[in-house]
Amino acid sequence: MAELVYRPVIGFAQTLFKAWDLKIDCRGSENIPRTGGAVLVSNHISYLDFVFNGLAALPQKRLVRFMAKDAVFRHKISGPLMRGMRHIPVDREQGDAAYAHALASLRSGEIVGVFPEATISQSFTLKSFKSGAARMAQEAGVPLIPMAVWGTQRLWTKGHPRNFKRSHTPITMRVGEAVEASKDKYAGVITRQLRGRVQELLEAAQRAYPVRPKGPDDTWWMPAHLGGTAPTPEQVREAEAR
Repeated sequence: MAELVYRPVIGFAQTLFKAWDLKIDCRGSENIPRTGGAVLVSNHISYLDFVFNGLAALPQKRLVRFMAKDAVFRHKISGPLMRGMRHIPVDREQGDAAYAHALASLRSGEIVGVFPEATISQSFTLKSFKSGAARMAQEAGVPLIPMAVWGTQRLWTKGHPRNFKRSHTPITMRVGEAVEASKDKYAGVITRQLRGRVQELLEAAQRAYPVRPKGPDDTWWMPAHLGGTAPTPEQVREAEAR
């Protein structure tokens, strides 16, 4: 099927990123298979993560179909684009339809992008992973490809204003080797292994990140355990429980 929407959107995004003078460092794209289905799994720290995850697959000439909440598909601007790019809407009250849609995409040889934390991590650390990605990979007989992004939270994240200025912001991405979703393992075991791989990639991306906060007013994007002022996971849970 011709990609009449996806490829022009990619071109537009690349033009924007060049205008913003983003410094994108992506390594490990060769771990994304050139053919066949796969589940691309990433941490989630920004509203723009899916765009950068998609860029990581371009060197392998692959397009990623992301699972995203259905509200995005109902928006008058993003909705037609999301449908045109054949992303997968997720209704959290009726998740079976999205699961079946994703499974069909995997079996037809597509790469499906999943954020197993389900929501943006406001602490910028890994939240617990839901097991859906592992179960899909098992059922479709495809590998899981772990990935981590870092720096995207500085552009646009939950609870902070957007920063789309020409700011030279570095974006670091790391793609890891495939995690096999063996059918003779429990999905929970595979999910824990997958989360461990994403954690390793996230730490590698953080170590490679070329800048540090400029001063006390610029520490919000660093997690507390690295000396930043982002809320701890415990503080986020307490705030959500109120």
